[in-house]
Amino acid sequence: MAGKKSVQAHDTDAEAISRVYEVGYHINPEAKEDDLEAIVAGIRSVIEKAGGTFIAEGSPSLIKLAYEIPVKLGGKITEFDRAFFGWIKFEAPTETAHTLEDSLKKSKDVIRSIVFRTVREDTRTHFKAPQLREVKRTDTIKPTLRRAEESTEPVNEEEIDKAIEVLTVE
Repeated sequence: MAGKKSVQAHDTDAEAISRVYEVGYHINPEAKEDDLEAIVAGIRSVIEKAGGTFIAEGSPSLIKLAYEIPVKLGGKITEFDRAFFGWIKFEAPTETAHTLEDSLKKSKDVIRSIVFRTVREDTRTHFKAPQLREVKRTDTIKPTLRRAEESTEPVNEEEIDKAIEVLTVE
């Protein structure tokens, strides 16, 4: 009996540990932009109700996806090539991550999501926009000749064999 109590006490201690998590989500692109704030507020409320505190957030913006995501909506499968992507970084007990993950899976507005453990520091890379410079061309571009038109001489097989031998000698 004493062993069971210590295991239970250890489990409750693990649930009380706060960790830093980040959630990334894709919202259905057919959602109206006015409704986005309400959808994100729903995600925030799940985190707040479970005792989480917010660290940083990226508001959802419409992006083109790398590949189409099939989603079952209204009994038929629809493929989306765009979605509203947003993210939230928060600190919360470990159980909050599981609760949030379940909530996002049940949401009809969120087509894909991921919750993962991370660090508090800002880990995003900052890209510098490439500096464009204007190049002025004064000369005209001349058309290049095709390979077949370049040489009208007959092919000498002996010369080709010698060239291959020179290239393949180590």
